[in-house]
Amino acid sequence: MAAHAAMQAGQRDDGPVADVAAARDSVVIHVLIVGDPRELGTDSRGSGRWAVPAEVIDIAADGMLIRSATRILLTGGEGWGQVVTGQEVRTAGKLKPAKPGQVEAGVLVAATPPMRPDSQRKPDTQNKPDTQNKPEARHPTQGPADIPHGPAQLKRQFSSAAEWLQGDAAGLLPGMVTGDTAGLDESLETAMKTTGTTHLTAVSGANCSLILGGLVLLARSFRLARGVAAIVALGGLAAFVMMVGPDASVLRAAVMGAIGLTALSSGRQGRSLGFLCLAVTGLLTLDPSLGTSVGFLLSVLATLGIVLLARPIASWAPSWVPSWLASAVAVPLAAQLLCSPVIVALQPQFSSYSLLTNIAVAPFVAPVTILGTIAVPLVPLLPWLAIVPIAVAGASAGMVAAIARFFAGLPGASLPWPEGPAGIATMSLWSVGTVLLVWLVLHPTRVVSAVLWLHGRLVLLIAAGESSLRRRWTR
Repeated sequence: MAAHAAMQAGQRDDGPVADVAAARDSVVIHVLIVGDPRELGTDSRGSGRWAVPAEVIDIAADGMLIRSATRILLTGGEGWGQVVTGQEVRTAGKLKPAKPGQVEAGVLVAATPPMRPDSQRKPDTQNKPDTQNKPEARHPTQGPADIPHGPAQLKRQFSSAAEWLQGDAAGLLPGMVTGDTAGLDESLETAMKTTGTTHLTAVSGANCSLILGGLVLLARSFRLARGVAAIVALGGLAAFVMMVGPDASVLRAAVMGAIGLTALSSGRQGRSLGFLCLAVTGLLTLDPSLGTSVGFLLSVLATLGIVLLARPIASWAPSWVPSWLASAVAVPLAAQLLCSPVIVALQPQFSSYSLLTNIAVAPFVAPVTILGTIAVPLVPLLPWLAIVPIAVAGASAGMVAAIARFFAGLPGASLPWPEGPAGIATMSLWSVGTVLLVWLVLHPTRVVSAVLWLHGRLVLLIAAGESSLRRRWTR
């Protein structure tokens, strides 16, 4: 993977797009949007600024037309917050070199809103003079780009359909189902950060695991064979991915969710670990930039924790504890133990009630995800029928918000933690200590036996030392 990434980096840094960026020329560019816009803040006039990942289709610069499938980063104001993955747009601006370490070949500061590409228009060469040497004439901007129907339209329709819900549910439900957090209240967002539940407001591996698990149970209820049920579940997961938008983060979540569910249901740790290694290698081959993504790292670590630790921790529970309750505690604990050192490196604070909050909200996450996902395609097709799943999912989302606010308001919900390598090292030790503490608490009989055994060995050691000292004194 390192060799593959190095080869791609060499092609990116030495390619024609990098040469244009180094010259800092003004260009007219035709791109394909490959990711969601990320808000950068506001400019001097108070307008929003956005960063949008894109892939170059062609660039008109200095009288030349350059075609290259190279990643760049677009930054702009008006209109750039509404573009969606898979949309082709044209704009003009100044192309600058990317910063060291960026996966993009350059950064374009857009001087215009996103425009419709005019590639379908055929010039009238009989009545018009030849303008092939003028890039602006060959590629004029035709007007604001249309927002395509599909995932983006479904997200907007679902968010609009959930507006009748009261309180936090109206903003949280679209975030938990489709990842649309535009309507999320700032105070609730802060509470979820404090309690370590922000992963619920993105399409994560947990969402995909719930979708897969629900489809498998539904298929098995019709007495379908296990292989057929697996195919049905995977087909449903693919439909879910297409519905919310098949960008890199969603595809990553789908793969990790499928592996996590396989690890929990099959009980074959070695096979699940092999699937995880294969998935990581495959995803990095398709997109080496995931190697610098913190979200990808957290997904891999969370899945690794579930594969390695979830079943052993659940098996430590006493026989009188229901298996579903043991798993409800073991899964978030296993994921949190491996993710905590990375989270502390990003945000040096300790979320005291993160585990308790994730356990408390777990019963409400499944209804939100499954019923909300059912409601998304019903909203444009049968809006009257979508009211019932939206109401139930909204009530569950309201409970998630209430639990997050409750735990965030408790004393000591967010405690300071050392920064840098010291913080990572201490949190790693804390994770190991937590596993040992959980084992000790859940095995009181074995702990007492071990303590008595150690006590007996210590008594024998003291007696032997005392006897040795007496012999020396008598001599």
